[in-house]
Amino acid sequence: MSKPLIAVSTSRDNQFTAGPRDFVRSVYVEALDQAGALAVLLPNHPTAEEALAYCHGLLLTGGGDYDPALYGHEPQGTNMASVNPQRDHTEQRLINAALSRNMPIFGICRGMQGLAVAGGGTLVQDVEEQLGIPRERHAQKAGRTAQTHRVRLEDASALARLVGQLDIRVNSFHHQVVDTLPHGYRLAARSDDGLVEAFEDPSHPFVVGVQWHPEDLAATDSAAQMLFQGFVEAARVYQVSSQSVRGDGSEGL
Repeated sequence: MSKPLIAVSTSRDNQFTAGPRDFVRSVYVEALDQAGALAVLLPNHPTAEEALAYCHGLLLTGGGDYDPALYGHEPQGTNMASVNPQRDHTEQRLINAALSRNMPIFGICRGMQGLAVAGGGTLVQDVEEQLGIPRERHAQKAGRTAQTHRVRLEDASALARLVGQLDIRVNSFHHQVVDTLPHGYRLAARSDDGLVEAFEDPSHPFVVGVQWHPEDLAATDSAAQMLFQGFVEAARVYQVSSQSVRGDGSEGL
């Protein structure tokens, strides 16, 4: 069987001299490759969701802030200069389309926040302004592979069973965080200062959001590796089931 194809959301740069460009950091592709999957990078375009018909999982990557209007709030700490409507709307359509297909979804940092917004949840727009938690606790100055704080996984969570640990060290590059969870989701992890660090949707085979960046740790950290391996394994199961439904033996692109 061919490797599962993972649709990967991309960042949008509207200031590029030759015109808008969509891009992703290569560590996402490398982490998927290490776990046994192929990345399919999706543009921020209304037709992007059509590619899901050929894919077996959706990876939502990190990036700038979501427009608070999408979850019914006024700006209160959001970096509005980082908000990109094309990306916001593309990813929300991708999430809804993937959920309707029962496709595995892995949301990382902004990707987790996008899952929350799509499911009716809300965000804390700035942990320092709104919660009094110093930004540097979660927007670390250290390098991307430095594991600067602890995350405690919920005992009964699928995430804890997947990782095989209840306490892990993670990296952290965010100033926003999920406030209210989306409908039907359950908490999977918190930081020592009480922030939501992970959630999961128990009604789907694999819909997980994490607030840290395991793609930067996957080369050496076992917990990060298990996250990507679990996601890719779920995509492989989806690949087999989708081929069975089609009954034609085709494997996508």
